[in-house]
Parts: sequence; C-alpha cells; structure tokens
Amino acid sequence: MTHQRPNWDEYFIEVVHALAKRATCDRGRTACLFTKENRILSSGYVGAPPGMPHCDDVGHDLRTVVLPDGTKSEHCMRGIHAEQNAICQAARFGISLEGATLYCKMSPCRTCAMLLVSCGIKEIVAEFKYKTATESEEILKSAGIPIRYIHDEEIVYEKK
Repeated sequence: MTHQRPNWDEYFIEVVHALAKRATCDRGRTACLFTKENRILSSGYVGAPPGMPHCDDVGHDLRTVVLPDGTKSEHCMRGIHAEQNAICQAARFGISLEGATLYCKMSPCRTCAMLLVSCGIKEIVAEFKYKTATESEEILKSAGIPIRYIHDEEIVYEKK
C-alpha cells in the first residue's frame, strides 16, 4: 500500500485530535491550534485554568444557559474553552496571532468568536459545526473571517 501524505487541513485536524486527549472535561474533549505559514504557533484544549481543579477530578460546574432562540442548555463553567486557552498560551509566550489560521474540532462559541476577531486571525478550519454556532458565524462573517467545515455534521453533546 502506498503511503498517502495528508494535506495541511487533514494534518492539523489530526494534531487537534491528539491535543484533545489532554482535555479535562468529559462533556467535550476538544482542542484547537493556531497556525501561520503551516507552522503551529499555539495550542489549547478545554480544561480548568492551571492549578485549579478539573472536571475529571471534581465533577462539573453545570449552569443553565438561555440560548438566543429561548431554549435552555446545560453548560459546564469550570473549564476554559480550547480557543481561550490557546489565545492565553500565545499571550504568555509573546506570540502574535495576527494573520493566523485556527484549526478546531467545532465552530467557536460567541465569546470565542469575538476574541478571535480581536486577535486578527484570517481564517478558521473546523471539523464540525456546533449546534448553536449561528451567531458566531455571523460575527466572523461581519469581520471578514471565513470558516470552513471539513464535515457537514453538527456536534451535539451528550448529557452527563
């Protein structure tokens, strides 16, 4: 069998899968990374801030959130989103994300979308769409940041 070299999108999504294994909230083991000129700048995964207890160790801090369409959803508030952790890592080490591409498991939430706009990224490549990403997609579109999806399916978290 001939070796088939992955394209850049496939390669970086594979790296995201490896990073997600470090995530410490079993409701959504996800991760992301920023690249520029096909080089990894920064990465992050979902989990509590350094030195604080993780969901996997002490359980979830679930809160009811009202979504824009009026439906209610349970969200874990103990951890920081993968995008937020990757942005913090870049800031800690003095790495500019201006012009970077974000690779992630799913489309970012509203707050992460606004942070990504502020970072000056140029593009997002997401493996899947998150079920409540409409507002995020609008924010990114208005900022001129395209989001490409590798798969058409939506991610829906199981209740845990």
